[in-house]
Amino acid sequence: MTERTLTGALPPVRHWPALHLKGVEFDPVLAELMREGPLTRIQLADGEGWAWLVTRHDDVRAVTDDPRFSRAAVRGRQVTRPSPHFSPAAGAVGLADPPDHTRLRRAVAPAFTARNVERLRDSARGMLDELVTEMLGDGPPADLTEAVLSPFPAAVVCELTGVPADDRRSMHTWAGLILSSSHGAEVGERAEDEMSACFERLIGDRRDGTGEDVTSLLGAAVGRDELTMDEAVGLAVLVQIGGEAVAHNSGQMFYILLTRPDLYEQLRADPGIRPRAVDELLRYIPHRSSVGLSRIAMEDVEIRGVRIREGDAVYVSYLAANRDPEVFPDPERIDFSRSPNPHLSFGSGPHRCLGGMLARLESELMVDALLDRVPGLRLAVPADRVPFRRGALIRGPEALPVTW
Repeated sequence: MTERTLTGALPPVRHWPALHLKGVEFDPVLAELMREGPLTRIQLADGEGWAWLVTRHDDVRAVTDDPRFSRAAVRGRQVTRPSPHFSPAAGAVGLADPPDHTRLRRAVAPAFTARNVERLRDSARGMLDELVTEMLGDGPPADLTEAVLSPFPAAVVCELTGVPADDRRSMHTWAGLILSSSHGAEVGERAEDEMSACFERLIGDRRDGTGEDVTSLLGAAVGRDELTMDEAVGLAVLVQIGGEAVAHNSGQMFYILLTRPDLYEQLRADPGIRPRAVDELLRYIPHRSSVGLSRIAMEDVEIRGVRIREGDAVYVSYLAANRDPEVFPDPERIDFSRSPNPHLSFGSGPHRCLGGMLARLESELMVDALLDRVPGLRLAVPADRVPFRRGALIRGPEALPVTW
């Protein structure tokens, strides 16, 4: 393939449809693409044309670190994409390149330091204990998603962003609509507009603020003319949505634990391995549907002997990278003793998720609270009757019926 590609021949374009996958099933189309080669060509459900897909762990890291692949250059192009949701507005941090991207992230980075995340530990644990206590008081059966897995991350990210109590329910609703394509693009866009309007009000009220929450940091940056209001609002929306996505990932984690008694009992018997187990579950779960945002090659670039030409659209797959057998021996097996575990579930390069440390903390707290406080926790329905979200950009169970 190398010689044909370098002399002009290209691998065939594979159509990658939007599939409704049940449970933690790995996307069969992505699995085929991984077998076909380290670089393949794909056509997705929306947009126009085709794009390269990069699936090997080291190649994914190389592309995401390489300034020759631009997110900003995607603006105005009708590239093939998973859904209409994957076309952020101009000025969004997701479509910025360094140094502009660096400037934008710098404004909120203090909220995500190890010190600030650790500062949230006690208040987060308190919120979680209240939710678990309420669930136990109501008695079984319960929907674990509704009782704990969804409201807990929503409350924590609102604490981080500085959203007041009166606005938190609306924020949670808007985030759910933005993260789903099942209601249509118009509904998601309207929810994003409403969330943006709320954040514009909050940021505007805090231009003279000195707090460490996200809206206070953004308000101060706008007040110093370091960010425009549109840029600040875009950052706040990104942080809020990313924080809410933890609920979907946690749902997959607990679905695995509740359908794999051997893994569940390992964690109950040996609490010391839980942080490492959370990392392994983060590696294993198929946390998104399809791929994220694309990049554009700004010049000809060769990867593994394949020439990506200037102007070509390129996607990386973190899901595929997390199953690369050259990096993760026996990648289809969940191994709580896996070390090292350089998974890319929080991305790679300049666009790596700022909230990775917070997401780990929340997941560890939920594992501790539910395994220690709810002995005998188990599914209340057969595993194949657990409903998973349709059209969700971030995969996860819609409900997780449990008893104890």
